[in-house]
Amino acid sequence: MEKLTVRQQANTLQASEIAQILPHRYPFALVDRILDYEPGQWAIGRKCVSVNENFFCGHFPGQPVMPGVLILEALAQVGAVAVLAEPENKGKLALFGGVKNARFRRQVVPGDVLELQCRLVRRVGPVGIGEAVALVDGKPAAQAELTFAIQAPDPQN
Repeated sequence: MEKLTVRQQANTLQASEIAQILPHRYPFALVDRILDYEPGQWAIGRKCVSVNENFFCGHFPGQPVMPGVLILEALAQVGAVAVLAEPENKGKLALFGGVKNARFRRQVVPGDVLELQCRLVRRVGPVGIGEAVALVDGKPAAQAELTFAIQAPDPQN
């Protein structure tokens, strides 16, 4: 995936603004800030990894490592911002449809700052694919192809 860069006139979102787009809440809101995005195209986010994260209690005691599945989820949340920021998707959900070609290049540990990038590369109706990469200090920590489906929330819930 070609690296995305934050534009000079960036579209940014703080945590409270992300919460207006994504339904995720503590402890599953995994994106601290959106550094830039283009609705329907791509997004760049940030996750500051703190030693106080609840998953470090068991993964692993004495040698904390952020679980790879949570890195993938953080990437998916950044991609969801890109697709759910489109006016026609306001109030909808972006559900995981699959993960392909996931690769983990380095451990993510307390003190790391993840730069999360997701570019939407294909869409057919409500289903799409995003190419995603998580960087630490500009170097890849994880990458994957993420499949998603857009769905209206269930009015019964």
